[in-house]
Amino acid sequence: MAENHTLEKALNMHEIWNGKIETTAKAHVRSREDLAVAYTPGVAEPCKVIAKDPEAAYKYTMKANTVAVVSDGSAVLGLGNIGALAAMPVMEGKAVLFKEFGGVNAVPICLDTQDTEEIIRTVVNLAPAFGGINLEDISAPRCFEVEERLKELLDIPVFHDDQHGTAIVVLAGVINALKVVGKTKENCRVVVNGAGSAGVAITKLLLTYGFSYITMCDINGTICRDSKHLNWMQQKMAEVTNPDQLHGTLADALKGADIFIGVSAPDVVSEAMVASMNEKSIVLPMANPVPEIMPDKAKHAGAFVVGTGRSDFANQINNVLAFPGIFRGALDVHASDINEEMKVAAAYAIASLVRDEELSVDYIIPSALNKEVGAVVAEAVAQAARESGVARI
Repeated sequence: MAENHTLEKALNMHEIWNGKIETTAKAHVRSREDLAVAYTPGVAEPCKVIAKDPEAAYKYTMKANTVAVVSDGSAVLGLGNIGALAAMPVMEGKAVLFKEFGGVNAVPICLDTQDTEEIIRTVVNLAPAFGGINLEDISAPRCFEVEERLKELLDIPVFHDDQHGTAIVVLAGVINALKVVGKTKENCRVVVNGAGSAGVAITKLLLTYGFSYITMCDINGTICRDSKHLNWMQQKMAEVTNPDQLHGTLADALKGADIFIGVSAPDVVSEAMVASMNEKSIVLPMANPVPEIMPDKAKHAGAFVVGTGRSDFANQINNVLAFPGIFRGALDVHASDINEEMKVAAAYAIASLVRDEELSVDYIIPSALNKEVGAVVAEAVAQAARESGVARI
């Protein structure tokens, strides 16, 4: 009943809002002089400066604090391929979160094409007006190519939040969960179920962080080097995961595992599968709205620490803890990229907001509504950008 009320309210409020964001002028035109300063002839002066020095755009325009939220509507929430127009409410919502939690201006851009080359070309042509590009809800494996190519072509940060925002918050939760269970990354076996955008990015970041034993699974079971059904990105991941080349089901992979991370489908993990894991297991089933296993069932089966993507259970893994602060920090130093060092720094920053004396099985990650997070993440990301050589100021 409560969920139905929330859904009804959401629809009604969207009608009342008639769009969740709007343009607000900093410059006000109340006199002829105001008009001459904000527009012609005065506006020509910053134009001439920027023409000589493109970096001056950060000083004289909104580029310094504005990102584009770009989607083609091909993989929206759990709704699937609903197209550009139907994706607008989500992209507007993302823009709201950028502003509320990071003080970053964001512009929703929903492209009415799902052609990879056309998306890349369009974003490249739009890029001069923005300090960063946040890609959103683009289906795998196209999302990997779109991001990789744009990162090569542009000198501003390009960040696919469905991949990296999820991965960063998962890593933050894992860092703290390991403290709670008293284990180390070097001695943990990890199973990631779901080999789409989020699963691949989570696995990559865990490898970067120092986990060495990770097995990825998809609907067909464990991903191995000789698996026949893989796309090009999954083939790349098969080369660096599943060190024992275990052939089998998800249930086989979970036997003796220390950490389960799910970004897949509802109810694919049973209590028996959790019970087969190593003692003091960490279980993060994040399929939304119904996780791979409900938290109460996971705990009943012996899981020690459990987190989901839902707000009605402890330890919510929510991307809003990451992307506003990451872009805030990147924009503050005019970063040309968001690299692995910055992602790991963001994860450490999020984890640090739960002090050691506060850590418990039900508190490994700060609240998604904690307004401190953005500033702490931004500072850590900006510092990592400087140290890794991608900051321009």
